[in-house]
Amino acid sequence: MCMMIMKRSIPEAFRGSMTENESAKGFLEEIEQYFAKNEKSEASNLLSKLVSMKYKGKGNIREYIMEMSNLASKLKSLKLELSEDLLVHLVLISLPVHFGQFKVSYNTQKDKWSLNELISHCVQEEERQARDRTESAHLASSSQNKIKKRARDVA
Repeated sequence: MCMMIMKRSIPEAFRGSMTENESAKGFLEEIEQYFAKNEKSEASNLLSKLVSMKYKGKGNIREYIMEMSNLASKLKSLKLELSEDLLVHLVLISLPVHFGQFKVSYNTQKDKWSLNELISHCVQEEERQARDRTESAHLASSSQNKIKKRARDVA
């Protein structure tokens, strides 16, 4: 069974490619080169995903930022390290339009935020926006009730 699993995991390109004259070291170097190419491809795919991410306002913003951070960690393991400052800017760029005032606020400050500070501020901003939406909905509902009451009083 172990050999069967081993055969499945070895790429087709290497099956039967080792001759009696070739050393195991040479064979392992070939396999290493094969997987190095895959690492480049994987790094490219991860980077593409990271820079194209957009927060749609659905779900938890903390989890969204952690997902971006996780992609950056995977890139780091592939020897493509992004600075924390760059990751903070990538997160800010990925936020929707209703975070515009929040982004301007960050850009006008002298201090730079760590990723943890960004998460904290984003969570606070998202909660503030949710409160504002609730208050606006309540205000609109109250205004509609007053208009209906006036219409009944006039009739």
